[in-house]
Amino acid sequence: MPLLPVVALVGRPNVGKSTLFNRLTRSRSALVADAPGLTRDRQYGRGRVGDIPFIVIDSGGFEPVARDGIAALMARQTRQAIVEADVVIFLVDGREGLTGRDREIAVELRRTARRVLLAVNKTEGRPRDQAVAEFHELGLGEPWAVSAAHGDGVRELAEAALEPFVAQAQADEVDETEEPSAQAVGDDERARAAGKAGEEERARGSGEAAARDAAPARIRVAVVGRPNVGKSTLINALLGEERLVAFDQPGTTRDAVAVDFEQGGRKYTLIDTAGLRRRSRVGEAIEKFSIVKTLQAIEQAHVCVLLLDASQDVSDQDATIAGYVLEAGRALVVAVNKWDLADAGERERVRSELDRKLHFLRFAKWHFVSALERFGIPALMRSVQAAHAAAMAKLSTPKLTRALHEAVERQPPPRRGMTRPKLRYAHQGGQNPPVVIVHGSALGDVPDAYRRYLESWFRERFELTGTPLRIEFRSGSNPYAPRT
Repeated sequence: MPLLPVVALVGRPNVGKSTLFNRLTRSRSALVADAPGLTRDRQYGRGRVGDIPFIVIDSGGFEPVARDGIAALMARQTRQAIVEADVVIFLVDGREGLTGRDREIAVELRRTARRVLLAVNKTEGRPRDQAVAEFHELGLGEPWAVSAAHGDGVRELAEAALEPFVAQAQADEVDETEEPSAQAVGDDERARAAGKAGEEERARGSGEAAARDAAPARIRVAVVGRPNVGKSTLINALLGEERLVAFDQPGTTRDAVAVDFEQGGRKYTLIDTAGLRRRSRVGEAIEKFSIVKTLQAIEQAHVCVLLLDASQDVSDQDATIAGYVLEAGRALVVAVNKWDLADAGERERVRSELDRKLHFLRFAKWHFVSALERFGIPALMRSVQAAHAAAMAKLSTPKLTRALHEAVERQPPPRRGMTRPKLRYAHQGGQNPPVVIVHGSALGDVPDAYRRYLESWFRERFELTGTPLRIEFRSGSNPYAPRT
């Protein structure tokens, strides 16, 4: 199967790259606002023009001359996107006109890019020739007039970017429809033998197909936590490359960035999220959008890694973020980062605060790691796998019912007045998180303490480590009650 063509969107800040990315991928994956520097990491998506699928890379605002600070890290990310791309769409702003930064980017693209298309954005309502006239100076061929916000000219631009790949696909189709050679044509007996062999092969492969269908899809892992605890550094450590911008400044990551990753034969999608702060400290509108993206990432994840900082106190905000994960019902692994920098006294303090402030996360595995030194990462990923397996576990009704009867025999529910709740049978009502539905009578009188007892009992019996577990009670109607 041929590799998908890769199209990278490059340009200075706030020219509309993320808007064009969303238009090409027909999604809202990239965060968009009228502010420069919003995108900082490479964002990948899939688009399609006709029958040709392709990969789109959204990049941050490119400053080729930046030598330090976050602008230099963003420039490094953009240069990596240029290296990965088969074709670069260089986006400029038709309203602002040609700038010195545009000239600097054009010089770099002529030197490093395989193929470049120049697109003049925000040209709606203007004659095409007038909108693109001054950009001929860049020497990158005929400029394309587009409006990413309205979709004007976007399809034509994408078709031009993918024109060589469309031609190659058509040539491949012609090759496949050519007449076979004489050597490839067997006699009737050989054809029948081949057909029989094919049937046998399909029969043997049916089991393999079933196994493939049963194989798990990608595990979506969202890394969440307060700002500047090392979320991007942790993902870079897992990937073995500087895939995300990691900078010693809170709020470096603003969008939720998904990166596909494979380790030990298991496929993952790692999601780097913006750090969550208290509402009273969230002043920027962009940061409010980032929080929404982070909460959406939690909802879409299978497993969340709550990252804490060993050099900071365990705060109420850490507990609030953990509450978001629990409310979404997602499996959870807790990691305390920068453990290598903590002395014996600080380590004891952290452990004490974890027991006191995050005691409600005792169902989760705890790890003490160093993302920068890549210490403790393999054990962390093993716990992610275990938490995912627990969240997606299938629990049979007979086993759940037997476990329920054993729990009741060991400790019956307390009597409420003249009646005692009767718990008759249980079955599974959902996954991620596992939901156990208990049927019986007078179950509205079961206290919360007994619900927690059953959660603990089922968790221990079925080894559901790392995932929340929900118990629902459903009382049957009384057949002897008078009907109105």
